[in-house]
Amino acid sequence: MKLVTFRRKDAAFAQVGAVEGAQVKVLASYPDMIAALGAGLEKLKRSAATASTVPLADVELLAPIPKPPKMICIGLNYRDHALESNMAIPSIPTVFCKFTTAIVGPGANVVLPAKSTQPDYEAEFAFVIGKGGRHIKAADWAQHVIGYTIINDVSARDVQLATSQWVMGKNFDTFAPMGPYVTTADEIADPHNLKIGLDLNGQRLQDSNTQELIFKIPELIEHLSSILTLETGDIVSTGTPKGVGFARKPPIYLKAGDEMVVWIEGLGELKNPVVAEIAEG
Repeated sequence: MKLVTFRRKDAAFAQVGAVEGAQVKVLASYPDMIAALGAGLEKLKRSAATASTVPLADVELLAPIPKPPKMICIGLNYRDHALESNMAIPSIPTVFCKFTTAIVGPGANVVLPAKSTQPDYEAEFAFVIGKGGRHIKAADWAQHVIGYTIINDVSARDVQLATSQWVMGKNFDTFAPMGPYVTTADEIADPHNLKIGLDLNGQRLQDSNTQELIFKIPELIEHLSSILTLETGDIVSTGTPKGVGFARKPPIYLKAGDEMVVWIEGLGELKNPVVAEIAEG
């Protein structure tokens, strides 16, 4: 299933659905995506079987999980990216968070802040927690992952690297495009063998595979849940592969008018235009 949060073009409220071809099945039993994910895959399939439909062309897709309980991000988690960044392969996961004010959906503008002169892109593969828990064993990871989505971990490099803490440079408003779907886990045979990349204005700048992940999903779930409780709807974005803008010679930074397209095998494409911040007053 390809689960979405959407808004009909004549409505002021969001709904949960499942995209099938050119239609969206309306999962009216669930008030939001967190409730849908908590119901589990089998109940969702039964709901979809009898659901009414609306044409996909008549809706606006929002971020599939607009307000996740937690959005956890893993840094330097691709071997090829660590090497291009001239950084050591980490021995434990590097973890930071993005806040919900950074989340936008497919097609939404990414706003470049006037405060930064080095905005950058990062194609990322993310997994979504269905069944939460604490102290989860790596071998049990599949019981807790309900699906996968695409994240663009937009980063203001000058702000990010001004201190040892990355959070501020990662959390400008609109710096976490997500979507277009949560693709349920039953549709992805092997999450650790998916092509992943990013095109900027039609030029391919990132092109890798999740085989390059240093810490894979089982290890990440075991590590994270040894410290905190994972909850239904939590998103864990697993890092970006080689080809980011700041590591290029010369560097490539985002500018107004750009279009970013993150693509992941089996998960679709996440497209977002880039605009400049308009100063208030």
